[in-house]
Amino acid sequence: MRAIRYHEFGGPEVLSLDSVPTLDPAADEVRVQVVAAGVNPCDALRREGLWGDRLPLIPGSDLAGVVTAVGSESSYEVGDRVFGTVPMLNVSGSRGDRQGTYAEEVVVRTDRLASLDDDISFAQGAAVGLVGCTAWRGLVEFGGLQPGGTCLIHGGTGGVGHVAVQLAAAMGATVVATAHPDRLDDLVAFGADHALDYADADALVAAVDALAHPPEVVFDHMFGAHAGVDIEVVAPGGSVVVIGGNHDQPRIPDLTAAIGKDVTIQPFDVFNLAHIDRVLHHLSTLLASGALTVEVARRYALDEAAAAHRAVVDERFVGKLVIEP
Repeated sequence: MRAIRYHEFGGPEVLSLDSVPTLDPAADEVRVQVVAAGVNPCDALRREGLWGDRLPLIPGSDLAGVVTAVGSESSYEVGDRVFGTVPMLNVSGSRGDRQGTYAEEVVVRTDRLASLDDDISFAQGAAVGLVGCTAWRGLVEFGGLQPGGTCLIHGGTGGVGHVAVQLAAAMGATVVATAHPDRLDDLVAFGADHALDYADADALVAAVDALAHPPEVVFDHMFGAHAGVDIEVVAPGGSVVVIGGNHDQPRIPDLTAAIGKDVTIQPFDVFNLAHIDRVLHHLSTLLASGALTVEVARRYALDEAAAAHRAVVDERFVGKLVIEP
């Protein structure tokens, strides 16, 4: 089968289209014909060598497609539509290194998958896995956001952000979200109650001060840039949940302020999530009901993976990019 691999760390130019063996699933796995694979910024960071993987490696974590073979313990059947997200460090059995999702077929553990409703496109299924689980874990598991609560979401038109805004809105929360000034209408369309310029800290503080209740949860992908404002606006006893997004070493400008408010600052990794399949099932239900829509900004062929990697890092767009093998 065809797959994208890299044999050395570096820029997008190290990605190559290779012929690789098709694997058979172990007992707790299925093999999936990939119809679409999501592209995430962490794919590019991994390609640059951030995690020091053994090479060669097939990149990618997200997928959607059709089951073509099943292991003996699988509840799926050949022909089932599925989607999922695979932990970046997952090693399948004793095979040495795992297949990523930029390939025509992949072998995946069944607890990383969920059924994909017929009314949900493969592109949407491939786009939602990693970002949906990240948004869910940050807002619900660590943030403890409750129906009727208030949250602040930075980068509300990005891959994770636009899903987080919709999840919070579906819970009945008051959503304050930031984005580039020319994307504020998109924030409102996703369900934000207050759409603000991400670079205007004074306007953000003023908007939060005008709320009946300050945000119990702040969801931030650029904590190094926003740490001071996050701590200023979060409610006493609230949480600032932090995902990746930059390589700087963030500093808390006023630790006394954080201590005085009993603020929890919670970095997390989505792939430490214990029950990925359960969260995927919830996301599928939201997609099928129309409460959640994943924006697919662009689609690329498998041999255009390098262009997709350049775009996911260097270009500004609403939603997600997908590769369609």
